Amino acid sequence: MKKRGRGIACMWYPIGFTVAANPSAAVVKVNEDGTATLLTGTVETGQGSLTILAQIVAQELGISTDDVHVVSADTDTTPMDTGAIASRTTYVTGNAARLAAEKAKLILFDVAAPLLGVKPHQLECKDHKIQVQGFPQRSLHIGDVSDHARGVTGSPPVGSATFNPATVALDPETGQGKPFATYVYATQIAEVDVDDETGEVEVLRIVASHDCGTAINPMLVEGQVEGGISMGVGFALEEEMLFDATGRNLNPNLTNYIMPTSLDMPNIEVDIVDSYDPTGPFGAKGVGEPTCVSTAAAILNAIHDAVGVRITSLPATAEKVYTAIKAKRQLAITAG
Repeated sequence: MKKRGRGIACMWYPIGFTVAANPSAAVVKVNEDGTATLLTGTVETGQGSLTILAQIVAQELGISTDDVHVVSADTDTTPMDTGAIASRTTYVTGNAARLAAEKAKLILFDVAAPLLGVKPHQLECKDHKIQVQGFPQRSLHIGDVSDHARGVTGSPPVGSATFNPATVALDPETGQGKPFATYVYATQIAEVDVDDETGEVEVLRIVASHDCGTAINPMLVEGQVEGGISMGVGFALEEEMLFDATGRNLNPNLTNYIMPTSLDMPNIEVDIVDSYDPTGPFGAKGVGEPTCVSTAAAILNAIHDAVGVRITSLPATAEKVYTAIKAKRQLAITAG
């Protein structure tokens, strides 16, 4: 007989390294045609980092994302980046990219101010223009200002910057300190069916609510949450490395190391919490690894809600669940 249960799990997760140098650097150059070039050492591994960084630069310069050409992960030309690890890229590299774009923008303001008859602090970047705040009709195309900067004033609009999150070392006696600059938070709820005659578990639905700061690209955030949940489902129910008595791995390839497929995926609902971190680029923090932290715990809590057994070693295979159910029944008979 199938029994249904629901489980909830909450988590918090740090962004970046623990009280260690965690810098990223970036260079932004504004071109004569109004486009921009971003140099970054970070790596794109499918998570959408380069899109996010291009959006950050575009927002700072008042141009479109398509106008930002990103050159990445080339040690011959790009500046240093600690790595696309520790869920740090949006927060750390994003801050470096924003600061570099801001420096390039300030050069443009210095060039455009006398042309528009105002002070540099009275200007803003918007809609591919350098314009007077409150008087958008008084403006110059950003490409024309860049061209003037190169050819007339001799001050090319190139900005470079680095960002290293502020941390405070942990006191060896009290453990107090600030090991990370910021944290993300999430809650996930799982709904499962458990067959109490076989121990088989089917995950029906997962609702995931994540605070990742301002979502610069909500679609990419949703995609990362869904991807993390797929990993969490495998972690909770299927993925297991088996060894014989001599320590030899029995399932070293994908023919017998079981991973979730699209047929194993539940219905997923993603809620992006409306949040803002003043230390992040335009309020962003990150999403990355935290997406799969809550999933397994929520599923195991749902199994407990359904059949009253607590699985304490992963994955919760049908054999483990059935063995626990059987032990529970035997205990009830013995107690009765």
